[in-house]
Amino acid sequence: MENLRTLIESYKAEINTEHPATAVEKESFRIKYLGTKGLLKSIMGEMKKVAVENKKEAGQLLNEFKIFTEEKFASFTIAENASSNNAVPDMDLSLPGTPAPLGTRHPISIIKNKIISIFYKLGFAVAEGPEIEDDFHNFSALNMPDNHPARDMQDTFYINQNPDWLLRTHTSSVQIREMQKGKLPLRIICPGRVFRNETISARAHCFFNQVEGLYIAENVSFADLKQTLYFFVTEMFARPDDSVGRGTDVKVRFRPSYFPFTEPSAEMDISCLICGGEGCNVCKKTGWVEILGCGMVHPKVLENCGIDSNKYTGFAFGMGIERITMLSYQIKDLRLFSENDLRFLKQFESV
Repeated sequence: MENLRTLIESYKAEINTEHPATAVEKESFRIKYLGTKGLLKSIMGEMKKVAVENKKEAGQLLNEFKIFTEEKFASFTIAENASSNNAVPDMDLSLPGTPAPLGTRHPISIIKNKIISIFYKLGFAVAEGPEIEDDFHNFSALNMPDNHPARDMQDTFYINQNPDWLLRTHTSSVQIREMQKGKLPLRIICPGRVFRNETISARAHCFFNQVEGLYIAENVSFADLKQTLYFFVTEMFARPDDSVGRGTDVKVRFRPSYFPFTEPSAEMDISCLICGGEGCNVCKKTGWVEILGCGMVHPKVLENCGIDSNKYTGFAFGMGIERITMLSYQIKDLRLFSENDLRFLKQFESV
């Protein structure tokens, strides 16, 4: 026991003289005293020479020596960190870090969500479908058989030049799929991307976003369609300070039109919100902007989906979300939505 005490005291004195300054010197200290073949392991071997009645006392001495050595090694790391902090006295480590800027929703996403919420108030559910569609759901079921001139109105992207498969040109295909389920009455809106082989310009793009609506029930009339769309306009274009009129200063007009899947058909215009009706490149100097097409669902479309056209009637409408977004934020160039310019995108509130 006396030899063990003497040995430990001599090692402590030796350790107290150690002052490693570099990472290499610190590692050498660790290997010498705390390594698998180091001094601490070596001195543990002295336990076998201690008498049985003294082993408890010897164990306490060795454990204290181990703690002493480990604390001495840890003190070198603390001293090194303190030295590093002193090297940059102007840095206040208690200050919070630089916050990462939050992103915003894309303006088209903001307007799409607003459109969905407006029609949700009227009981419309959201329906979705595939973007790669077959000819029947995209054309034939919508009263556009082969060689129908209305097919030429939509420049179509075909898959591998196969006339039976294509990128959908409208979300009306989703309406067909929902009508085929036969769950009536049916009140849905169909948001989604559509694709047309068009030249990109300030007013057109090869892909864009649509929201189409459909209501099928008994005794549905064109008056129901008009009142639904009037409600949409007043809610969509309400000004924040217009607590009474709620957008009633926006003028609306319906013009007769033609769509093969509706009869009668109409296009709905509103007074241009960008120029106030005075004329600009968006309204083509007319003061009016067409925002959607609509009409009563053609009886042949109902029959193509297995619905009795003598019992049920319905209306449908479709609008481009980009057009609504341009009017809502008074944006004059459609290409800004797809250029990913952060200077443009960060202006929109994330909602």
